[in-house]
Amino acid sequence: MIAELGLAALWLAAALAGLQLLGGSLGLTTKGAALGRVVRPVAVVQGLLALFAFFCLLYVFAITDLSVKLVALNSHSLKPLVFKIAGAWGNHEGSMLLWVTVMGVAGGFVALIERRLPERTMLATLAGQAFVSLGFYAFLLLSSNPFERLSPVPAEGQGLNPLLQDLGLAFHPPTLYLGYVGLSVAFSFAIGALVTREVGPAFARAMRPWVLAAWIFLTVGITAGSYWAYYELGWGGWWFWDPVENASLMPWLAATALLHSVSVLAARDALRTWTVMLGVVAFSMSMVGTFLVRSGILTSVHAFAVDPERGSFILALLAINIGGALTLFALRAATVSEGARFAPMSREGALVINNVLLCAILGIVLFGTLYPLVAEALGAQVSVGPPYFNPMSALFAVPMLVVLAVGPMLRWRRDDFMRIGKNLVIPAMLVVVMGGALVAVADVALLPFLGLVLGVGLAWASVLPLRGRNLRRLPLAVWGMVVAHFGIAVALVGMSSESAFSTEKLVAVEVGEITQVGPWGVKLDRIEPVAGPNWTALEARLLVRYGPDGKVTRLTPQSRTFWAPPQNTSESALLTRWNGQLYAVLGGEGEDGRWQLRLWWKPLVPLIWLGGLLIALGGLLALLGRVTTDVRRSVQSDRIAERREGEEKLREDRA
Repeated sequence: MIAELGLAALWLAAALAGLQLLGGSLGLTTKGAALGRVVRPVAVVQGLLALFAFFCLLYVFAITDLSVKLVALNSHSLKPLVFKIAGAWGNHEGSMLLWVTVMGVAGGFVALIERRLPERTMLATLAGQAFVSLGFYAFLLLSSNPFERLSPVPAEGQGLNPLLQDLGLAFHPPTLYLGYVGLSVAFSFAIGALVTREVGPAFARAMRPWVLAAWIFLTVGITAGSYWAYYELGWGGWWFWDPVENASLMPWLAATALLHSVSVLAARDALRTWTVMLGVVAFSMSMVGTFLVRSGILTSVHAFAVDPERGSFILALLAINIGGALTLFALRAATVSEGARFAPMSREGALVINNVLLCAILGIVLFGTLYPLVAEALGAQVSVGPPYFNPMSALFAVPMLVVLAVGPMLRWRRDDFMRIGKNLVIPAMLVVVMGGALVAVADVALLPFLGLVLGVGLAWASVLPLRGRNLRRLPLAVWGMVVAHFGIAVALVGMSSESAFSTEKLVAVEVGEITQVGPWGVKLDRIEPVAGPNWTALEARLLVRYGPDGKVTRLTPQSRTFWAPPQNTSESALLTRWNGQLYAVLGGEGEDGRWQLRLWWKPLVPLIWLGGLLIALGGLLALLGRVTTDVRRSVQSDRIAERREGEEKLREDRA
């Protein structure tokens, strides 16, 4: 019964999306004004119906209703409840339902609260959101029904991929989807502004919170996904340039550029064309990522390999949505006025340079991701990995970091470099000192060397905008910028240290034997069997000591065997200190009775994820600052309007 209710809610939501599209389109005409008035309430109800359908899916997963095909294929009665629920979006159909749910709720929220835009632009925006949603509703209902029934009902489910039965990955996809859908709202705002030719500060102020929120969720999702891959997959790396990893990175790069452009447009009425173009590009990258993950052309632990028919459906949606948006942009770009002018030496100029560099990195990642797929379709096997991505990205990332350090100290409109030159003395000295120290004490490759010296300089430069200002009265948006830029420096130092100074050791040891990795002594104390709710494992007890006089600590890496579905996994064990992380993985037993251990000592590697969280925190502070400022302005405007109405009424009474 619950499944049928969920399916019925989906059909109704799809019908309302069609009505929203029709009403929003006709509402732009004089004759359709009456129909335009129903668009906002229709958008709200559509979002509620989609949310109800998703809760129905969560319920059938929570009770393990095996008569629902999706539950039977992706759940098991013995799984812990949290992984039963996570199974609802740990598959193709469920993740797409989550997508349309967040999109519907976001559209309803926009319709409910947004009052800053002219009504025509708002109608066009909601029509654009409905157009995108309608394609995904059609995809779900016609080819990916999440509530399809099974007959006969199986005795037990097949279970969720054991690699996905992890708390980190249970929350990783929802955060990414929230980011993707936030970009869909920005896309709809851009389409609405293009349709009505009303690209200006009001449009940017309406779009900015959605871009910020999307960027925050993408940052958290990418950070969580990186850490999950690091500790769960057992290979000791935090980023592999996997196409599915790139599928989340590309929207983030575009959203970062969009975030800066929309802020300039909102505050200074500049970069109008940049903002609209990036609004389209950012969501385009989300759509490209959706196609890569769900088309079946990739094989990855992250990907949902589906049949080619579904992949063709997604490709058609991508062509319609993005092709249509780019066509509209090409037709209307000439009508978008330039906006306020500024000198190249200004904060706006620095942001334009950074946007160009970000777009260049985006192009490099996009080419490196798609080229092997195109080559394979033509009959050639090509591998593109870190040897391409790292140096090619660095060509643009290094100057971008320099501009990132200097830009926040520049004035708006026009500035003189000599004015800020004295502020850059200390960061420049830190870069020189750090570079000299690295040359003197270590043999570091060029890219990690540049990352370390620039990271140290950027860390200092990022706090310079606080100099000479009253910190208690400083806007939250400025704090957000400082924290986010400092987070980039922290993450950069962590990435570079991990690359430059990591020590790896693969050994075969007997019980009681001690081996050395970096400053750590590691003793295999014993191997013992353990059991979990839906797995059994062999667990190694490692006694580890930092240096000759360090305290002995225990690590317990495991080799697990899941039975639903049958699969073996390696569960790494991590020991974190202030200066790095010890990473241990248990392998198999050899014929001579020795056990394989894979050990890493990774100096400062936790800074990668600490930096990612600081970047997201900076975005959150900026979002709170912008929202509170907008609310305050709205309240002031309402009070002024009420005062004027009262004065007019008083004059009328006297007359």
